[in-house]
Amino acid sequence: MRQYENNEVPYSSVGGDEVPSSPKATDKIRKVSMLPLVFLIFYEVSGGPFGVEDSVNAAGPLLALLGFVVFPFIWSIPEALITAEMGTMFPENGGYVVWVSSALGPFWGFQQGWMKWLSGVIDNALYPVLFLDYLKSGIPALGSGLPRVAAILVLTILLTYLNYRGLTIVGWVAVLMGVFSILPFAVMGLISIPQLEPSRWLVMDLGNVNWNLYLNTLFWNLNYWDSISTLAGEVENPNHTLPKALFYGVILVACSYIFPLLAGIGAIPLEREKWTDGYFSDVAKALGGAWLRWWVQAAAATSNMGMFIAEMSSDSFQLLGMAERGMLPEFFAKRSRYGTPLLGILFSASGVVLLSWLSFQEIVAAENLLYCVGMILEFIAFVRMRMKHPAASRPYKIPIGTTGSILMCVPPTILIFAVVALSSLKVAAVSIVMMIIGFVMHPCLNHMDRKRWLKFSISSDLPDLQQQTREYEETLIR
Repeated sequence: MRQYENNEVPYSSVGGDEVPSSPKATDKIRKVSMLPLVFLIFYEVSGGPFGVEDSVNAAGPLLALLGFVVFPFIWSIPEALITAEMGTMFPENGGYVVWVSSALGPFWGFQQGWMKWLSGVIDNALYPVLFLDYLKSGIPALGSGLPRVAAILVLTILLTYLNYRGLTIVGWVAVLMGVFSILPFAVMGLISIPQLEPSRWLVMDLGNVNWNLYLNTLFWNLNYWDSISTLAGEVENPNHTLPKALFYGVILVACSYIFPLLAGIGAIPLEREKWTDGYFSDVAKALGGAWLRWWVQAAAATSNMGMFIAEMSSDSFQLLGMAERGMLPEFFAKRSRYGTPLLGILFSASGVVLLSWLSFQEIVAAENLLYCVGMILEFIAFVRMRMKHPAASRPYKIPIGTTGSILMCVPPTILIFAVVALSSLKVAAVSIVMMIIGFVMHPCLNHMDRKRWLKFSISSDLPDLQQQTREYEETLIR
């Protein structure tokens, strides 16, 4: 693997070797515009209120509502702000991998890439299964056996092909899916107005709270804002578009959770034990009838497809970005004629197919733990870049100083430690094994590079942060 000069700021070009997918080679590929980007963020993070029902089951109405009002300020907004600043500072497909590499060196950058890619693939393996789970009530044959296996394979192949055909297509498909997924809840909200009883929103029982389920439900439904950074190189005018899209995305995601909860809790007598995954379809039937229930179920199935294509795009372009920075073999940087990372898509799809047959309860928890470790590295990288390179160009900069940057990262870090502390020993053991694999892979790839068994290179078209910083500081001195 190519090492960075002085092992200091790896956001630089160090040699003339050029990967096949340099930015100049992709100038003619259509970039992602604002609206598709907002919905790609929506599906990276949320996909709608499907899965938030457990928050009511775990903590009751008031804490559930407060969680989705307060939690974005503790986690979502800080993560989105950091993504906006770092994503415009490093507008390329490596995303958070490049941030961590620039601040902490190539070893930790690779670990960030490994943990986040593995986390994304495990997460993505759930969506074909969940899609069929929503349909099996209407089509019982999809519940098990060969029809279910065939359906998972066909669905994975079709959605993978959609990713292969281009990110702009994926973006506009996400827009259509998003509108379809949100509309039934807008209708449900209007129908619920005459039946609302605000007193139901205030029910709370602190003596009967499952804090583990409650925190994990909030965390699961309001994270992954940083995933869009791995597509920054494909965005039209990222310095302007990315921060605005993240702003609109935070509003869209928060509203997609809060308003359905207000309608469902306020219009239906509380039966807390019934608030589990899929309960919104029962709420829809109670408020609007069978037609609205079918619409909500169809929207849930559609949402799973939207999350699949958005996650696969992020995962595959991350591998491309890592190859452009010399962290992975050069063949990962090759693009199809549609501008998509062919091998990245195939690797991500293969991981999804392999994991789709497993039981995910413990593995998903382990994936959550890997995500937490990755976020700690991102917070450290964000603060360290503020301290190491305060004068570097930041097209979008959070209007706080270094002290403010540290303080902003404190609440989400405390939340991460709370999630980790509530994890089981089995989950911790699986996560540690996965991290050890990453620790071993990095020196192995370095050895393959030195022996020239595989070709690694860094794109000469990627900018040199050190040079940009020196030039900027010189202009300040003048």
